[in-house]
Amino acid sequence: MSPIDSFLIAADSALRTLSGANQASRACPVASNAPDEPLGDAQRRLSGALMRVNHVGEVCAQALYSAQGLTTRRADLRAQFENAAREETDHLAWTQQRMRELHAHPSLLNPLWYAGAFGIGLIAGRAGDAISLGFVVETERQVEKHLDSHLERLPAEDSASRAIVRQMKDDEARHAATAEDAGAARLPTPVRWAMQLAGRVMTTTAHRI
Repeated sequence: MSPIDSFLIAADSALRTLSGANQASRACPVASNAPDEPLGDAQRRLSGALMRVNHVGEVCAQALYSAQGLTTRRADLRAQFENAAREETDHLAWTQQRMRELHAHPSLLNPLWYAGAFGIGLIAGRAGDAISLGFVVETERQVEKHLDSHLERLPAEDSASRAIVRQMKDDEARHAATAEDAGAARLPTPVRWAMQLAGRVMTTTAHRI
């Protein structure tokens, strides 16, 4: 692709992500034999805040994979990033739909989250494919832990949100394993610590704003 084509594709991805114009390719997960029970106001607010945090994570995932796909010169790796991004689009649409059902709003800082994640993805991609893949592995491993914590915090009655989070966790684990198989390098400890710190700042802020 020409630089102009790449720019237009990246711009289109950003606009669709930030405008909410996302269509899932898979049906939204549902909990088998576990219908939703009515949520109290406090439970609904908690679930809404947690799903907002998860939605922000998916906004960042779109930015990261878009930037990493732009920087790699390997066609197979670009296809891998694009495939992962499609599954992350499902997550984006599911969490967006669930937020509406819970009467929760997306993070007001989504443009900032997207821009920051896109910049980080460009840096990781410029560092080489092995580092870029290592960044995917570390990101997805941290997201898995984050989703585990949400499964512990979500109200037991909120089977709809829990089903979405479980499927997201399975997909993130597969993305990490695929990146490892493709030749991911292990990131230095200070980098992993910095990523954890950035993740805590994002989740804490998005929980409220």
